[in-house]
Amino acid sequence: MTFGEKLKQLRKDNNLTQEDLAEKLYVTRTAISKWETGKGFPAIDSLKSISVLFQVSIDDLVSEGDVETKRTLDQKKNRAMYLAAIVFLVLATLFTLLAYFLKQPYFNIGGSAAAVLYIVFAMLSRQPYKKDSNVKKILLPYIISRVVVFLFVIGVIVFTMVTL
Repeated sequence: MTFGEKLKQLRKDNNLTQEDLAEKLYVTRTAISKWETGKGFPAIDSLKSISVLFQVSIDDLVSEGDVETKRTLDQKKNRAMYLAAIVFLVLATLFTLLAYFLKQPYFNIGGSAAAVLYIVFAMLSRQPYKKDSNVKKILLPYIISRVVVFLFVIGVIVFTMVTL
């Protein structure tokens, strides 16, 4: 039985609507619906509250399959963020090239905005790291690569503004 099925059963056994449960857990009804259908997974704070409310252990609520589901949802989110980062990097490059070849510095505004959004989405797309000794070895090159690309794009934008 999945977490969503367990939650739904516990909710119904206690004669609660999704709205009632959401109110008790300080979340939205939509969050409850997502949890019950397996389209989302609660944060640890909510898991603790559910455990206390229904007087069951967190272990009873969460099975190995639920952990895998959460991991899959996180991977999908990370892929979407990574794709958005790539799109904004391409847009930053495109705007910068347009500014340079068309001699229109106003395109650099779009290039700058896209470069900033690239960094935001690139940082959001990172994989959560496990606690181990390799975190610093993995994290530092990750951040440096994002910053180098960002600085390169900003440098090209500044260059095109100066040469126009």
